Amino acid sequence: MAPQLAWIGLGNMGRGMCKNLVEKGKLDKPLIIFNRTQQRANDLSEKLPSGKSQVAATIEEAVLSSDIIFTCVGDDKAIIDTIETCLKGGVEGKLFVDCSTVHPDTTEALAKTILGKGAHFVACPVFGAPAMADSGQLVCVLAGPAANVEKVKPYTTGVIGRANIDYSGQTYGRATHLKIIGNTFILNMVETLAEGHALAEKSGLGSDNLHTFIETMFPGPYTAYSNRLKTGDYHNRQEPLFAVDLARKDAKHALKMAEAAGVRMKDVEVADAHLEQVQKHQGSKGDIAGIYGAVRQENGLKYEV
Repeated sequence: MAPQLAWIGLGNMGRGMCKNLVEKGKLDKPLIIFNRTQQRANDLSEKLPSGKSQVAATIEEAVLSSDIIFTCVGDDKAIIDTIETCLKGGVEGKLFVDCSTVHPDTTEALAKTILGKGAHFVACPVFGAPAMADSGQLVCVLAGPAANVEKVKPYTTGVIGRANIDYSGQTYGRATHLKIIGNTFILNMVETLAEGHALAEKSGLGSDNLHTFIETMFPGPYTAYSNRLKTGDYHNRQEPLFAVDLARKDAKHALKMAEAAGVRMKDVEVADAHLEQVQKHQGSKGDIAGIYGAVRQENGLKYEV
């Protein structure tokens, strides 16, 4: 008999991952879903195939009848609070799978707490934008005891993701360690694109000509972000694709890790300073791609294209 699954956290990433679990996960029971704002869970459930999901009113309700509980929330405090609530009832033998992007120390602390209650844990942060979550093209990073990782794999490759990075048998925090370092690549990519587009505009080449080069030489994420910059998507969205607050959280985790290791990440420092300007200009509606607006401003251009 297939296990009962629950999903806690329906942000930009969680909604797409749930959709693919329901559509491709070969579940024989409705997916139990919970979100702090229940209307978001209700809205998602209405969009999913009839009878394939069930909205829980509380975290405790979601956990009670579930065997595997996925969590995907915004930051360290949110996942600590979520797991604390999850563990209020009897959880012995249940498997918790956290897809949140948090500091490795947080991941290790969660694991210790969960194991102390007789439950099991797998760290499973993911790489990819919301569109990749929707299309099931994420890259999943799995860490924890091999036997538990194997229980999660039926829901990763070919379901919520296109590939796994398998750290079976390694420490739980190894997965989020990679995730934080990996996200600095995204920060640096956006910073590079922002500076390049600003120079192209001010020097007379033009953003369209630069974009032609980017889509020819660097198809994929570079092209996608370049298009967001030149079309103004970085400041026009009602809901950010990669919220500035979360981007700064990741940058600060990376800088803290670097300091502890005796490494200076100057690129991340520059990007974080630009993210701070995005926060000042757009508040919580700002997006990581708003780095372009900050770069434009410091070079005598308007924030918006």
